Amino acid sequence: MRDDTTVTPMIRLTRVSYDIGITKILTDVSLDLAPGKPTLLLGPNGSGKTTLLKLLMGLLTPTSGAISNTRDLRKAFVFQKPVMLKRSVAANIAFALSATKRDASQATISSLLRRVGLEHLHDRPARKLSGGEQQRLAIARALALNPMLLLLDEPTASLDPTATKAIEDIITSAANDGVKIIMATHDLGEARRLAGDIIFLARGRLGEHTPSPNFFTRPSTPDAQHFLAGDLII
Repeated sequence: MRDDTTVTPMIRLTRVSYDIGITKILTDVSLDLAPGKPTLLLGPNGSGKTTLLKLLMGLLTPTSGAISNTRDLRKAFVFQKPVMLKRSVAANIAFALSATKRDASQATISSLLRRVGLEHLHDRPARKLSGGEQQRLAIARALALNPMLLLLDEPTASLDPTATKAIEDIITSAANDGVKIIMATHDLGEARRLAGDIIFLARGRLGEHTPSPNFFTRPSTPDAQHFLAGDLII
């Protein structure tokens, strides 16, 4: 397990479980999530990655256990398949800014679009964008909220390598600006490129939480070893 005794966590999970009826989705998860480089969530399908992100965002409430913030965190969430408002690219940003009573001037909108490489598509209908462009716009809308914590659910799923790199560059830039990123992915190469630390889930339980180099070179659990080898975890 990860030892963050020298870093004050942003969020602490204490024996968090989440059930739907008799089905256990997450069981007894305890974590400290600290500022710094991106935290990547790994694990097979059904391991609880998306549920954990939703719990961290407050979209779901734990069945048992507690999630505590050590500070007043501004949070934003980007879903795997973002919904575009039926308006222009710029108007999507303006809506996000206005919703939080932030400056919605053209200069601010242009700055956010420039940050994600979409300034040239300012007037394009958002729903006419490609999949990668829509995901970049979704991240720009999230950044418009000025979050301290940005939660991303597989933002590069089904994207080609060029679109994936564009998203990864945005994530790296945001992290360098001090935004804490917690992101689910199935792409091990992406996790190697982006992660400061890895949370590995299997069967709804926390298997490992460790610095990224440790996870990829010295996984401490059989489940993680099988996962990295491409074996099926039952």
